[in-house]
Amino acid sequence: MVTLSDAGAYLLRGSEIVPDGGEALTALKAKTGRDITKEEATRNTIAYGILKSHNTSGNMEKLKIKFDKLTSHDITFVGIIQTARASGLTKFPVPYVLTNCHNSLCAVGGTINEDDHMFGLSCAKKYGGIYVPPHQAVIHQFAREMLAGGGRMILGSDSHTRYGALGTMAMGEGGPELVKQLLGQTYDINMPGVVGVYLTGEPVKGVGPQDVALAIIGAVFANGYVKNKVMEFVGPGVASLSADFRIGVDVMTTETTCLSSIWQTDDQIREFYQIHGREDEYVRLSPGEVAYYDGMITVDLSKVRPMIAMPFHPSNTYTIEELNANLMDILDETERRAQVSLDGAVEFHLKDKVKNGKFLVDQGIIAGCAGGGFENICAAADILKGKYIGSDGFTLSVYPASMPVYMELIKNGCAASILETGAVMKTAFCGPCFGAGDTPANNAFSIRHSTRNFPNREGSKLQSGQISSVALMDARSIAATAANQGVLTPATEFDGDIGRYKYHFDSNIYANRVFDSHGVADPEAEIVLGPNIKDWPEMGKLPENLVLRVVSEIHDPVTTTDELIPSGETSSYRSNPLGLAEFTLSRKDPAYVERAKDIQKAEKARMAGEHPCQAHPDVKPTMSIIKQQFPEVNHTNTGFGSTIFAVKPGDGSAREQAASCQKVLGGWANIAHEYATKRYRSNLINWGMLPFLIQEGELPFHNLDYLFIPGIKAAVENRAEEIKAYVVNPEGQQPKGLREFTLKLGELTDEERQIILKGCLINYNRV
Repeated sequence: MVTLSDAGAYLLRGSEIVPDGGEALTALKAKTGRDITKEEATRNTIAYGILKSHNTSGNMEKLKIKFDKLTSHDITFVGIIQTARASGLTKFPVPYVLTNCHNSLCAVGGTINEDDHMFGLSCAKKYGGIYVPPHQAVIHQFAREMLAGGGRMILGSDSHTRYGALGTMAMGEGGPELVKQLLGQTYDINMPGVVGVYLTGEPVKGVGPQDVALAIIGAVFANGYVKNKVMEFVGPGVASLSADFRIGVDVMTTETTCLSSIWQTDDQIREFYQIHGREDEYVRLSPGEVAYYDGMITVDLSKVRPMIAMPFHPSNTYTIEELNANLMDILDETERRAQVSLDGAVEFHLKDKVKNGKFLVDQGIIAGCAGGGFENICAAADILKGKYIGSDGFTLSVYPASMPVYMELIKNGCAASILETGAVMKTAFCGPCFGAGDTPANNAFSIRHSTRNFPNREGSKLQSGQISSVALMDARSIAATAANQGVLTPATEFDGDIGRYKYHFDSNIYANRVFDSHGVADPEAEIVLGPNIKDWPEMGKLPENLVLRVVSEIHDPVTTTDELIPSGETSSYRSNPLGLAEFTLSRKDPAYVERAKDIQKAEKARMAGEHPCQAHPDVKPTMSIIKQQFPEVNHTNTGFGSTIFAVKPGDGSAREQAASCQKVLGGWANIAHEYATKRYRSNLINWGMLPFLIQEGELPFHNLDYLFIPGIKAAVENRAEEIKAYVVNPEGQQPKGLREFTLKLGELTDEERQIILKGCLINYNRV
C-alpha cells in the first residue's frame, strides 16, 4: 500500500523511479543520452522552482521568502493585526483574507466573538483587506476557491494551510510569521528537503481521500520521514484522482509534520480553476526530465482500503477491516496508549462498545477543510440514500465547507438525501475540528472526517473528569457506518452506486456578502475594539544572565499545542493575552500557571526598578549560591522567569499562543530533546523565548529546580554552539552549589537572534 525508500531517488520523465546509488547516474545517462548531476536534478523538482521564484536572498541554501497572499481566521487575526499595529502597520502590502470560521457561532462569551469579527471587518477596511463573514466558508475552502494560483505561495495562520493540489505551495505558521510579511519582512528557512510521493493505480470504490492520507500518515509520522520537508505528489496515479480527491489528501499532509506540499497539475486542475472563474490562475506544473528527491514514498492507490485513525493521533492507523477482525486486541492497545496521552487523569475505555462482536460508535461528523468538500458529501449522500440513522443515541452532522458547496448540494438533491436519513446539515464551521461543536457525551466515541483526533479535540475536558474520543475516517465509511446505525462499517461494503456529480460554483454568494477592498486602504476608517481585545503586555529584552525555574516537566513522547494551550473553550480569549494565558497547560499540568506567575513576580519587580528578593523569597538564597562562583552576577544584570521541559513539544496546530501564553506568564525558554515542528520553534523565537535543546536521555534537573544560565545574552550574540548552564542546589540539598550541564540553541538566523535579544518580535519592530 505505502512503501518508503531507504535513500533518495531520481524520477525520470515523471514516470520511472531510479533509486539513488552507485549506478544511478550511469543508468540515467543511458536513458537520457547525457550526463546528469544530482545538483541539476535537485533543481528540477516543482518545489525548487516555486521556492526560487519567491526567494529574495539570492542564495538557494538560505531562503528569504515573500508570499503572494496571506490568510487568517477569527482566533488568529486579532493577535496578528494587534502585533503588526504595535510595529507600525499602515497597509496590508499583499492580499490578506480574514475569515470567520472558528468562533463563528457567537454562542457563548457575551459579545466577545462578534467583537472580534467587527474588529476584522474594520481592519479590512482600514488596511485594505478581504473579510469573509461567519458561515460563508471555512478558511481553507475559501482559499481554494478564491486565492490559490499555480506557482503561487500562500502563508496562513492555521496549520492546515495546504493548497498544493492546486499548484500552490502553502504553509501554516504562527501569527508572528504573518506579521513579518505584513511589515515587508521575509520568511527565513534553510532550503528544505523534498520528498517525492509517487502515486500509482487508482482507488477502489468506497475509498476516499482521507483513507489515502491516513495510510501515508501512518507510514511516515513516527519515523520523521518528511519532517520539515516538502511533499511533492507525482506519478501516473495522480491522473486517476479528481481535484476534490487530491485536495482531501493534500490538506492532511500537515499531520505528517512536513513543511508544505505541492502536486503536479493537469487538465483536471485546469477545470477546477475554470469552474471557479479563474482559469488564468492555472499553471501546468511537473518535475523536470530528471528530478532528484531526498526520499520517495510510493503509494499503490488500488491497494488502499478504508482506514481509521484511532485515538489519540492521526498516525495511529489501521484498516477498518483489520480493526473489525482484531477488535479486542486493538481496542486494548488503544486503551493502553491512551493512558500515556491522558496521564491516567480519567478512566478511558473502548472495549465496552463491542456488542455481539460489532463495534458501535456514537457519533459521525463530516466537516471542515478535510471532510466538507463537495465530492465527499455527494458520496456520503449516495451511500445514505434510502437509509436512516435510527432514533437511538447515534447522530450524524454534515458541515459543507462553504456556502457555494452547500448551495450546489441543495440544487443536486444530495442535501435532501442526507436530511431524509435523520442526519443534520450545518453551515461552514471549523468547530468539530478543535472542540467547539458537536461535543459528544462522556465516554462517547466519534468518527470524523476532520483533521485531528488529539485528546479533547472533540470538546471534552479532562480537568472536569470528562472524556470522549475521536477516530478519523473518510466521509464514505462514516456514511456506511451511519447507514448501519452506528456499527463500524467500511464503505467498501456498500454495493450501490457512488455517482459523479458536476459542480457549479455560484460566485454571487461571495459577491453579495464578502467585503473586498481590492487592496485599497482607508486610513480614516476607525478600528472597532471590543472590551475583550487587549494589547500585548510589555516584554523586556534578554538580560545578560538568566535564572529560570522549571515549572512543568512533561515526559510524553510528543506534546501537542492543544496541551500547551487548549483549543475549544479557550477560543473566545484568543484576543486577550492575559485572559488566555490563564488556561496555559490547564489540561496537562494545572499547577503550571500559578508556578509561572509566582516566579514572574521577581522579574516584574526587577523591571520596575525594585529588588526582586523583596518580591520572591527564593531569590536571595538562589542568588547567594550563584554569587559564590559568579560574584559579578546581581539583580541588575540577571533576569528571572520560568521554563518548561518537554521531550518533543509543538505537534499540531500552528497557534502562536502555545508560545505567547508562556511568555505572557514570564517564560523565557523551553527545553526539549527536539521540537515537533518548525512552526512551534519559530513561535518560541518570535516571542523572545529561547528554544533550548538538551541531549536525548539527559535530564540533570527536575520540576521546581532553579537553573542559572550565565552570559546568555553574549552566547546568543556570539553564536555559541554550546551554552553552559547550572542547576542551583539550595540549602539542604547535597552537594550544595551549582551542577553544570550543557544546552544548545540550534541554528538561528541573524534576525532570529535579534528578536530574542530584543525580547520579542514586537520589540524588534517597534517604531
